[in-house]
Order: sequence, then structure tokens, then C-alpha cells
Amino acid sequence: MDSTVANRIDATLQKLRAAGRQALAPFATIGFPDVDTSIDLIEGIAEAGGDMVEIAVPFSDPMAEGPTIQMTSQVALEHGVSVGVCLEAVRTVRGRGLAVPLVLMGYYNPFLRYGTERFVRDAADSGADGLIVPDLPWEESGHLRDLCNEHGLYLIPLLAPTSTDDRMAKACQDARGFIYCVSLTGVTGARENLSSAVAGLVQRIRRHTDLPVLVGFGVSKRSHVEEIGRYADGAIVGSAMLKAIDEAPREKAVEAAQEFVRGLRTSPNNGS
Repeated sequence: MDSTVANRIDATLQKLRAAGRQALAPFATIGFPDVDTSIDLIEGIAEAGGDMVEIAVPFSDPMAEGPTIQMTSQVALEHGVSVGVCLEAVRTVRGRGLAVPLVLMGYYNPFLRYGTERFVRDAADSGADGLIVPDLPWEESGHLRDLCNEHGLYLIPLLAPTSTDDRMAKACQDARGFIYCVSLTGVTGARENLSSAVAGLVQRIRRHTDLPVLVGFGVSKRSHVEEIGRYADGAIVGSAMLKAIDEAPREKAVEAAQEFVRGLRTSPNNGS
């Protein structure tokens, strides 16, 4: 991506905020249930109402993930999915005309092995808009962040209940795109209820930035999305949708994902 061109994340979130709507950002793993289907899933999720898609680059030790996303990574690795395969998947959906923001989520080791400068350049060229690296502390991300800024790619910080105000301030100072608010301590995975502390956490983050705040981890149903819409700019949904895909016949995977996404959309009167 040309660094002089407006990032799709900014354009989308600004448009949604102006309309009083919250963003819905579902999650897909390249290679789950197989590579071709995962590419179709990205398109299908967007068609069903996903405003942005978070795309997982599989890794053998995804420390922030619960059992469902770990399973999808393992399936993808068994299919031979690499960083290069993921970038080609992004290039493919862009070639088909997909316009929503795409945020790559992956762990630092595969990017380091690929070559960080090469990876950022290729990710931007493929049509990615953002990057999330859960195991790279923000304090140690300066080099990668500089590369991302050079190529118009946004490195998205994660802030959690354990984040101090000082750390929030430093991360927000250098952030672009949006802030990923981790709703709980622990790993990803569907939960029955959101933490009662999420609203306060979002409020703390907002003291340090005017960027949109999206909430992820544990978000699994419409009531969660509606609740998040009362105090944040959007919701990121992963494990619950991936579980629905896993339980569906392979030929019905895209249909299952679309049905799930449509079920998460709140009514226009509630911010969607």
C-alpha cells in the first residue's frame, strides 16, 4: 500500500462513527477449514455485514488463543499454510474486489523468519491495512512500527485490564487506526458473559486517545455486541464464529459464517 493513500481502517471507522454505527470485525484463519474455503469465508463475512476482517496467520504456539483458534491454526499448519500463503490470500480477495479493511493477526516469530522489512512491504502490497502482533510488547515494537508507518500499514496496539495508565498513554501516543481493547485477562474464546469491567477499561483508554476502540476476547453473541456498542466503537468476534464453521459441513462453511455474522448485527436503533 502506498503510504500516501488513505488507510481503509481510517476511512471505514470514520464513516461508521459519523453514522453512529459500531464496527463489527469477525475473525478468519487462513487455511481453516482449508485455504480456498478460508478465502471464500473472508468475502462471505464481508458480504454478511462484517465491516472489517481480522485474518489470522497460523502459528504453532499461539499463546493468546484459546482452544478453538488454536485448533484452526493447527488445521491450517497441517495444510501447509505459511506467511506467504496468507499474503497471497489477501492479494486474492483484493483482486476479487473486496474493499473492507483487512487486519493480519499473527505472532512475531513467523514474521521475523520471513524478514520483517520484507513482510511489512509484502503485506502492504498484498492489500492488508493493519497488523496485530499479540506477543510483541509495544515497548519493543518500535522497529516494526516504523516499517509499518513507512508502508502505510497500521500496527494495532492491544491494551488489557492489566495495562497501567502509563503504558496506555505510551501505546496510544504512537497508535494509528484503532485500539484493540482486550476485554479480559486470559486467552481468546467464547464466553457466556462479558466482564463487568470492560466499560471502565474502555473509558480508561479513551482518556489517552481519540482513536476508535474495538473490544475483543470473549465476544460471542448479539447481546455482547449490543452491550459493547454502548461504550466502544466496535466488536471483534473470533472463536464463536469459528466454532460454528467447524460444526458445519465443509460445503456449508461460508453459509454458516454468514448466518453467524448476520445474527450479530444490532438493529439500526442500537448502533448498527
